[in-house]
Amino acid sequence: MKKDTLLGRLGRDPSQHAGTINTPVFRASTIVFPDLETYGTRPADDYKTPRYGIHGTPTTWALEEAVAQMEGGYNAVAVCSGLAAIVAAVCAFVKAGDHLLMTDSAYGPTRTFCDKQLKGFGVDVEYYDPLIGAGIKNLIKTNTKAIFCEAPGSLSFEMQDIPAIAREAHAHNIPVLADTTWGTPYFFRSFEHGVDVSIHAGTKYIVGHSDVMLGMIVTNEKYWLPVRRTVADYGYCSSADDCYLALRGFRTIGVRMKQQMANALKVARWLQTRAEVKRVFYPALESDPGHAIWKRDFDGAASLFSFVLNPVSRKQVTAFVDALKLFGIGSSWGGYESLVTVPNISPLRTATKWAADGPVIRLHIGLEDPDDLIEDIAQALAKMANATLA
Repeated sequence: MKKDTLLGRLGRDPSQHAGTINTPVFRASTIVFPDLETYGTRPADDYKTPRYGIHGTPTTWALEEAVAQMEGGYNAVAVCSGLAAIVAAVCAFVKAGDHLLMTDSAYGPTRTFCDKQLKGFGVDVEYYDPLIGAGIKNLIKTNTKAIFCEAPGSLSFEMQDIPAIAREAHAHNIPVLADTTWGTPYFFRSFEHGVDVSIHAGTKYIVGHSDVMLGMIVTNEKYWLPVRRTVADYGYCSSADDCYLALRGFRTIGVRMKQQMANALKVARWLQTRAEVKRVFYPALESDPGHAIWKRDFDGAASLFSFVLNPVSRKQVTAFVDALKLFGIGSSWGGYESLVTVPNISPLRTATKWAADGPVIRLHIGLEDPDDLIEDIAQALAKMANATLA
C-alpha cells in the first residue's frame, strides 16, 4: 500500500476493540495478573505486553507501531518530549570515557544537554562540521560510540549527507543517530539512508496541532532493546491521552505536510524576490546548497526555513517581527499556525563559524493561505523600513 493509505490503516485493529475505528484511550498505572506465576515470569524485555503503565498501554503501542512502520523502522517508543527522546537515545550508547560525534548544527537544547550534562558525566563530545560527509572518518576514534546527525539543522538548514556518514560509521560498527523531526516519518524514511536510531519531536508535525508534548524514538532491530531499556531505566513515558491525540494528528500528516510545503515554497520564493532579503535557507529551493541532497533523500520538505535580512538595526528587526499579524512569536513549529523567531546562531557554533551579514529570521509556515502570509510579511517589511535606525 502507498503511504497515504498506510496512514489510515497503521496502528489500529477495530476487531480488537469492539469495532471502534480508533484505538481507544487506555489509561493505566497498575496492571493486575491472574496468578503469581504469571506475574513472576513476565519477560523483562517484553515491552508490548501490559506490565505497568510506565511501559505503555495499547494506546501507546498503536502510535509506536504506526510511526515505526511509516518510517520503515523496526520499533518505536514514545516519551514525554522531543528532548527526552534525544537524551534517552544518546544515553543508550555513551558513558564516561566514550566519544560522541555531534553535528555543529544541532538543535540548541541538544547542545545544552551535551555541554552541561554529558561532558560533566565524562563523555567526550566533539562537534563536527555538518557538511563533512564521508570526511567524518577522520574524526572517528577507537572510543567513538555514536554519531549524531540532524538534517537539516533547525536554524541554519544545512543538509547533511547522511548516507555518506552512515557508510563510514557502519564500517566501524558505530550507530548513526539522527534528529529527523524536520523530515518526519512521512517525508524521510531514515532507515533506507543509513540511520539506525531516528529521533522525532512528535510535538511538531506528528501531533500537528500545538497541543501535545511528545517525543518518538524509532530504531532498527539491532538497537531496539538498548534504546528501549534506557527509556525504561530513565522512567520516561507518555500518557495514553497524549498518544491518542498524536495518533489522531498522525492520520493527517500527509495532507498537512504537502499543503504546508506548497505554502512554504510560495512564501520562500517570494522572499527571494525582495530587496530586503539577502538569502533564504530552505533545501527545497533549487538555489539552496543542500538542494541536491534533499532531492535525492527526501520525499518532501517541512514548512520551516530561515532567511537573512540585509543589514538593519535591532530596532528595525523588532519593528518587523512586532508588525506581523499572522505569525505568532514563539518556539516550536509543525502546527497549523505560522510562527516567527529571531535566532542567534553564532553562540551555537564551535566546530564551524556562522557568519551572516544581517539578522536571521526563522519562519514556520502553517496552513493559512500563503497569499495572506505574503501580504502580512510585506506590510511588516514596510514597517521595518520606516523604523528609526538605532
